Amino acid sequence: MDATRDALRLIRSRRVGPVTFHRLMEEHGSARAALAALPQIARSSGVEAYEACPLAVAEAEIRKGEAAGARLIVWGDADYPAGLSAIPDAPPVLWAMGDTDLLARSMVALVGARNASSLGVRMARKLAFGLGEAGHVVVSGLARGIDSEAHSVALDHGTVAVMAGGIDVIYPSENAELAMRIARHGCLISEQPPGVEPQARHFPLRNRIVSGLSRAVVVVEAAARSGSLLTARMALEQGREVFAVPGHPFDARAAGCNRLIREGATLIAETRDILEHVPAPRRMVPATARPARTLPQAMPVAAGGLAARILDRLGASPIPEDQLIRDVAAPASAVAAELLQLELEGRVERQPGGMLARLMH
Repeated sequence: MDATRDALRLIRSRRVGPVTFHRLMEEHGSARAALAALPQIARSSGVEAYEACPLAVAEAEIRKGEAAGARLIVWGDADYPAGLSAIPDAPPVLWAMGDTDLLARSMVALVGARNASSLGVRMARKLAFGLGEAGHVVVSGLARGIDSEAHSVALDHGTVAVMAGGIDVIYPSENAELAMRIARHGCLISEQPPGVEPQARHFPLRNRIVSGLSRAVVVVEAAARSGSLLTARMALEQGREVFAVPGHPFDARAAGCNRLIREGATLIAETRDILEHVPAPRRMVPATARPARTLPQAMPVAAGGLAARILDRLGASPIPEDQLIRDVAAPASAVAAELLQLELEGRVERQPGGMLARLMH
């Protein structure tokens, strides 16, 4: 336990990030030796009166994490995820809650847009279900949209949610119930101290963990500038496979995926396309898993203006009206009224066969 406290003190010390942590460990052989060397290293860099993170601070963090029901995994431990340990900026510590045995299994990341279209949601659910059935653990970032759908469908076979803030801080708050389910039947992990509210700078850090854990990253929908695209680029830098689902050129949510494909990502249309490159491991179902014979129903969409929710689900590629009603989880009469208004505004178009499409201006 002393080595664990030393590692935690080192990474929580001022001016020590993951890359510096690993360099110090390589140069000094242990976290304790690195801590002892830090004041002199700081002085040589012109920083006087430098103090490493106090032991009391590390112990307080450990108490807070354990009180939340999480446990600390330190880089170099036997149960630290093997794939993640190999990246240059591997998190020196991880707080984990749930079934940590999942971290030793084959993992594939599934990420995409927060304002996912109906077609994007259906594709994410289909891929997550297929990957889980094949024996892969599905990794994502607990964001709304594609991430949430992937986690929800993959729960029966194994899913890992990487959090941007502390292990006890659920973001977005609308995913609190989903996070509780993952803590019971999957695994939540974070490199941040418990209690830390996620900041903008934390999300790219989270994304490198999502890709670092995984053998491959699958992008379902992504705008030209998005966190999902950043995750894919990190995956390439880490030597991971990258797959992308193509989309309609008029839909901004497809721009990132289409660009990835132009740049060399593998185009996919079904789970089999992924499994050709990332073979299914020997089937291992967690003891806590429940039987999963059919694809679960979609989670209700978060609260918000119905018109906005309808537009979020629609894209340039048409979908059936009854599918839209199920996706927005609203009464058919309310959806019909909003659709009429959106048609009058020139934002939605009805097509033959009861199909609907969003007009892209």
